[in-house]
Amino acid sequence: MLNDLKANNRAWADRMVAKDPDFFKRLENQQSPQYLWIGCSDSRVPANEIVDLAPGEVFVHRNVANLAPPQDANYLSVLQFAVDVLKVRHVIVVGHYGCGGIKAAVDGQRRGLIDHWLHPIREVAEEHRAELAAIADPHKRGDRLCELNVMRQVRNVASDVFVMDAWARGQQLSVHGWVYSLATGLVNDLDVTVRAPRAP
Repeated sequence: MLNDLKANNRAWADRMVAKDPDFFKRLENQQSPQYLWIGCSDSRVPANEIVDLAPGEVFVHRNVANLAPPQDANYLSVLQFAVDVLKVRHVIVVGHYGCGGIKAAVDGQRRGLIDHWLHPIREVAEEHRAELAAIADPHKRGDRLCELNVMRQVRNVASDVFVMDAWARGQQLSVHGWVYSLATGLVNDLDVTVRAPRAP
């Protein structure tokens, strides 16, 4: 199987060079993406492909259930590098309907370490308990929790000191929230974009 992957890689590299002989030279010399994608690790949600951008155009951070927790050094390192060094103009938090991490957070089963990681989703579910309880269809309820989780992570990103400092120095930066549909291949913009610090 790994030999197949290596063969696929060679064929892909050959196709890229056939289309654009300087593609890899340009890629090697600079990285200047305009976007930071914070998405789910789910293999069905490939960042570049969904928005039809080439390698080098999206800086990507992925984890289970697309969380942006303020205590996670990995996420914070990516955020700081993207904002302070790459000077991205857009941070996009992208969840997806039917997310296994969202389901696992609230189904009552114990799985080990992942339960700690998913704790912020249980907090979101508790915060919106009445709204979620009013949705009879369990799939629609799960989809709504996916949306609510993205909204929460957008707030996390927008309130982070790296983002706040960027705004304070006049850097153009927006934080967006999307949810991707596995069923249609389309993204749903939740219309929760933040472009400046919220008033106290």
